[in-house]
Amino acid sequence: MTTTVRTTRATASTIGALIGTGVVAAAAASAATMAVAAAGHAAGISLDMAGAPIPVSGFGVLTAVFSLVGVAIAALLSRFARRPRRTFVRTTVALTVLSLVPDVIADAGAATKVLLMLTHLVAAAIVIPAVARRLAA
Repeated sequence: MTTTVRTTRATASTIGALIGTGVVAAAAASAATMAVAAAGHAAGISLDMAGAPIPVSGFGVLTAVFSLVGVAIAALLSRFARRPRRTFVRTTVALTVLSLVPDVIADAGAATKVLLMLTHLVAAAIVIPAVARRLAA
């Protein structure tokens, strides 16, 4: 009797495709969060936190940085996790929920807090599915 062992180890090409997809998703999410912040500001929502204004470009920069951290997590999971997609989605959803906590306790108005939380959710809605599709089930 022979036993076949199936391995889901990521190859260099699958990691490359994952990173490429992640970079594109991070760029799209950055643009989207800047658009949401700009639209909120145009609608009269303050972008001030603790008395200091948050520049619209700051939304894009932080979105890009943390999205790329997510891509790095995905790359590691694709190499070491038994079920990379499921682990990635669970991990990133939990991290997204945790990312809302600072917004809730921030020294800002209620509308500003909601806008900040919305940008987190917009970024997650773009990056998580795009990257997850590149991971083995």
